[in-house]
Amino acid sequence: MNTHTHTHTDTDTDTTTFTTIESPLGELLLVGRAGVLTSLSMPGQRTAPAVRPDWRRDDDAFTEATTQLTAYFAGRLTRFDLPFAAGGTDFQRRVWQAVDTIPYGTTTTYGTLAAQLGVARADTPAVGAALGANPLLIVRPCHRVIGADGSMRGYAGGVDRKVRLLTHEGALQPTLV
Repeated sequence: MNTHTHTHTDTDTDTTTFTTIESPLGELLLVGRAGVLTSLSMPGQRTAPAVRPDWRRDDDAFTEATTQLTAYFAGRLTRFDLPFAAGGTDFQRRVWQAVDTIPYGTTTTYGTLAAQLGVARADTPAVGAALGANPLLIVRPCHRVIGADGSMRGYAGGVDRKVRLLTHEGALQPTLV
């Protein structure tokens, strides 16, 4: 049994903080530590963290992220400028850095991304797995990576949200219903 106790204070950099914001994609969960974003997730996301009892809600810690996300969804922001934790393995970080260079309103394919990274064609699924492990949806634009045939292959937030993000950015034409 662990009997170690630790008192969290407002200046404690070990405290995980969170907030939620409404978006066109549903309620987004923002998680961070010491003012650095560590996760941005959506409802129903298979890799989304669950709020833990030792986390502290701190809306003020996410003011800049909230402002930028609001501007993004309003069509006024095309590139995020937020401090966030690197996380992940060396390979995942390489993939995520490459994804960060995909311009707003454009897409690339898994194969093109793999080639850009020098990954063998047979190892392209590893690129997809790294994208699926991205803890910073929207901010790190893995939604801009699509299948070579134009298909909307997997997205941790759901393929329907991937389509909505790409339509919002002008990379896809809206579907008339």
